[in-house]
Amino acid sequence: MVPGYQGIARTIRQDGGGCRCLTRPGGEVGPGGGAVLQACRRASRAEFAAIAHCRQALLLGPEPGLLPLVEARFVTIPARSDAYPPWSERIEMIAVHHRTATVNGHRVFYREAGQSDAPVVVLLHGFPTSSRMFRHLIPALADRYHLLAPDHLGFGHSDAPSSEEFAYTFDALADVTEDLLDQVGVSRYAMYVQDYGAPIGWRLALRRPHVVKAIITQSGNAYDEGFVEEFWRAVWAYADGPGPETEAAVRRAFELEAIRWQYLTGVSQPDVVDPDTWVFDHAQLHREGNDRVQLALFRDYATNPPLYPAVHEYFRTSQVPLLAIWGAGDRIFGPEGARAFANDLPNAEIHLIDGGHFLLESQLDTALGYIRGFLGRTLSATASQ
Repeated sequence: MVPGYQGIARTIRQDGGGCRCLTRPGGEVGPGGGAVLQACRRASRAEFAAIAHCRQALLLGPEPGLLPLVEARFVTIPARSDAYPPWSERIEMIAVHHRTATVNGHRVFYREAGQSDAPVVVLLHGFPTSSRMFRHLIPALADRYHLLAPDHLGFGHSDAPSSEEFAYTFDALADVTEDLLDQVGVSRYAMYVQDYGAPIGWRLALRRPHVVKAIITQSGNAYDEGFVEEFWRAVWAYADGPGPETEAAVRRAFELEAIRWQYLTGVSQPDVVDPDTWVFDHAQLHREGNDRVQLALFRDYATNPPLYPAVHEYFRTSQVPLLAIWGAGDRIFGPEGARAFANDLPNAEIHLIDGGHFLLESQLDTALGYIRGFLGRTLSATASQ
């Protein structure tokens, strides 16, 4: 038996594709387990840090030459084991930096972590949140990747000029993001898009298709099939005819209960979602003048579906690697939006996961396994080209 596992023999390694575990019925280590254990003992501090951030090892096998998995479940990694050096000797905390840059006269806040020479992943958040939605994902990926997650103007800790001072459109937000990336020296990257992050990301890809190495979309829509009519009906009505009546309908999205609905709808265990999420977002939306900012973006959202044919052509032409991880219970962008990526990207990896619109709040470990595997395969492949 492996010391420190309370009678359950496990062999665990970290390989950029998530954590893997191989056992036989009864718990004994299967063929190849000894070699895997030795590799784990020799792992670098960064690799051990990645395992620690997982907290639970995802079972993703089987793997050629090793025993198939008996069942897929989570295995908690022990806090200490006599098989390895003390945690304090092999884990270095991964720092997440909170930085600002001045872009066209506006202060743009962004979170950054990882080695500067590692492959870059740009994380683009949605409504009504900020880069805070990636607060757990960033350190879990920073052992292998350089993460950069900005707050869009009008959101989070970035400046929120009034709608009279700044023209809030998705074109304008893409301009700011593009200028920020240029300023910090990011020339090629994978991008992670969610909700509003998707139309911003699609614009970046259409402008410079050669710089986008891979795409992860988490409820980041690109197809008409993705719109859940019950949610979007009020937005389309307001965009078509702004006025007191249509405005009142969309203003309900700024209410605390509506934001809470976004976080909890479709989540089978709502008590795992931190209530600070919707409380913080609600407070941000209710800064003076921010309602006019959000109304401007609601009106401008109607410019996104007409862009979809160009996005689909970009997908077909580039065959950019794409991972769609989608909450199966998302009632804003439904599962058909995820499945539709296969229309233009037949090799797209599409996973519908038990969860809602903000999947990382309830299914971080599951999403992380898919993300690490996808990035490990695609970014190493593009680097060799």
